[in-house]
Amino acid sequence: MPGLIRRTLLIGGVAAAAGGVALWRLRRPGGVELEYGGDPAQLLDVAYPRATDAAPVLVIFHGGDFATGDKDDVTVWPEWLEAGIAVVRVNTRTSDQAKWPTQADDALAAVVHLQRNGAELGLDPARMVLMGQGAGAYLAVNTALSLVEVGLPPKGVVSLYGPMDFSTLDADLRTLGRSPARGPADDAASPESRLLGFAVGEKRAAAHAASPLARLDRMREPLPPLLIRHGDADTMVADLQARRLREAWLAADPNASIDYKLVPGAGHGGAAFETGEVKADVLAFVGEALG
Repeated sequence: MPGLIRRTLLIGGVAAAAGGVALWRLRRPGGVELEYGGDPAQLLDVAYPRATDAAPVLVIFHGGDFATGDKDDVTVWPEWLEAGIAVVRVNTRTSDQAKWPTQADDALAAVVHLQRNGAELGLDPARMVLMGQGAGAYLAVNTALSLVEVGLPPKGVVSLYGPMDFSTLDADLRTLGRSPARGPADDAASPESRLLGFAVGEKRAAAHAASPLARLDRMREPLPPLLIRHGDADTMVADLQARRLREAWLAADPNASIDYKLVPGAGHGGAAFETGEVKADVLAFVGEALG
């Protein structure tokens, strides 16, 4: 299918479900909160820099095992706003509200909403980086691949301590000699199983098929720059998941630019990813990707 037609179908099809949605929901100091779909959970907010020109955009998906968490949990670093970058934080429906791939559809719909309404929102969605923390990294990477497939790749992707293949979560922790801090992902009651609607351990192939890594296995095309940071003491998501992402990204595009580092002594999230070297690396990557 020609690229222009594919893009039109994507933008029109995803946005159709949000027809008639009010553009503005709530004005906040320095920004706005708005609906991007017909469900009350489908919300995003925009924090604006002081510059008046259309701003490049950093879109962030929060963590929370797909079941908890909120966009308000994500700290908007003032350095982004000072650099003239608008920061968008996105909520998607939780696993208790709907099963996968609803969350993937929501994440893509939020980006499409920004693309369609960029002028009204004072944004330049042609300059966009996607970022995620934990479960949000799964969404950020997945959404980036959807955009690549229709010829609208983001300028960069940031993956912080995210799972990338539910089917190997337990095996990866065992390989590193770690016990899962929140219980086995293979169990029917795990966050991953609740998201997918089946026990990961009973349908391992299906769990893998839902992953960004499975999508990368099928792709052989240019990919955007990628920054990966993961704690080397993480007992919730083994850092082998980060290495798997790096390897799959390079297999799909051997010329891809990847900044991959493990964070010594860091667990799953926390201050190590909000300060110091990691923060400096993320700021530099986002700033360079958005020019």
